[in-house]
Amino acid sequence: MTLTYEAAPSAVPPLSPKFRVFTTRHLDELLARAGLTPDQRFAARAVATVLPFRTNNYVVDELIDWRAAPDDPIYRLVFPQEDMLPGEDVAHLADLLRREASAREVTAAATAVRRKLNPHPAGQLQLNVPSFAGEELLGVQHKYDETALFFPKQGQTCHAYCTYCFRWAQFVGEPDLKMAAEEVGQLKEYLLAHPQITGVLFTGGDPMIMRAPVLSRYIEPLLDLEQLEAIRIGTKSLAYWPYKFVTDPDADEMLRLFEKVVRSGKNLAFMAHFTHPRELESPVVAEAVRRIHDTGAIIRTQAPLIRSINDDPGLWESMWRQQTRMGMVPYYMFVERDTGPQDYFAVPLARAHEIFRVAYRNVSGLARTVRGPSMSATPGKVCVDGVVELFGEKAFALHFIQCRDSDLVNRPFYAKYDPEAIWLDDLRPAFADRFPFEHLRSVEDPA
Repeated sequence: MTLTYEAAPSAVPPLSPKFRVFTTRHLDELLARAGLTPDQRFAARAVATVLPFRTNNYVVDELIDWRAAPDDPIYRLVFPQEDMLPGEDVAHLADLLRREASAREVTAAATAVRRKLNPHPAGQLQLNVPSFAGEELLGVQHKYDETALFFPKQGQTCHAYCTYCFRWAQFVGEPDLKMAAEEVGQLKEYLLAHPQITGVLFTGGDPMIMRAPVLSRYIEPLLDLEQLEAIRIGTKSLAYWPYKFVTDPDADEMLRLFEKVVRSGKNLAFMAHFTHPRELESPVVAEAVRRIHDTGAIIRTQAPLIRSINDDPGLWESMWRQQTRMGMVPYYMFVERDTGPQDYFAVPLARAHEIFRVAYRNVSGLARTVRGPSMSATPGKVCVDGVVELFGEKAFALHFIQCRDSDLVNRPFYAKYDPEAIWLDDLRPAFADRFPFEHLRSVEDPA
């Protein structure tokens, strides 16, 4: 098959900046640029021993407003904050750094803190990893009947890390916490044995960290599977390194791969992660979006609601409007997952729904494709539909967008109203003795 993708004339300069990574080795210098005192820098570095830090020159030079740091939302999106973790843990780790303790001692202390942070929520390792031909398929998850997740080994990092990332445990160098697959052969065999699977989501990390030839080795073997209707790619690359699709050396080759997926008869769903309107402002982003659309791929957008970064309905309204103007499809507003520094970033469910409702009412029908606020919890994706008063009792109205038990999908249920609740586990049934998904408690995480 001959691919016809050709790059249209671009308003973006022909040469992109060279990708440069900043890690914990550069952290103290960058924290000083944000105006932090030495004690504050030690505290932030202490947090970075537990939670991963990685960013790049595009984020640092073009997205962050350093005049507003450390309060700038993009700064908070990628840089560790000293109050993300319990004060006593931060103080202990900061003291180790001051004393120049051994790497072994610091790592042991950081590991102990990580284990208290629910590294893999919603049964990702305990419940979602399938077995096939007598062995576990490492790097594959199968939670919902029709969708399989695939974690290619070379895609288990990102152009930059988000401070709230629910997959933070992928990046901390602990092998027993990491999900990754060496090759795609076993996945293909598993798909053939499970014809109900109609979609594969490539995730990570970020698959777009890979070069085009590497990604193609994972994707192309799946294109002859008639059962597959869609291939999804979950990525933050449009926000953190849009040059990937414009001027990087393999940009055109990557776009030809996208076109090949579409020509095979599959829906290529590019699941773009935008957390703040500023990530949409660069002309390079607009050009990257245009080029991806030219391949026939559909870009859908999603992000979690994060306190101190985007907990304002005006920001979401702005994002959804701009995404719609650019031809992208608003898809999900997520609730921050119950892992890592959840308490630091979480927004109460009642407030989350109000933010969603106000933003939703102010956009056109074209942007009302978005769903949320949605919790990706152990039983499934639970959407908060609103607050109601029935039989004299105030309650949350909820439904499953997805569920381990597919019979529960789109069936409404109710929880007692709790203004402080931030997650499904905080809720209690209303008008009944049990939640309709209570039978799924038997498959809850052992912890």
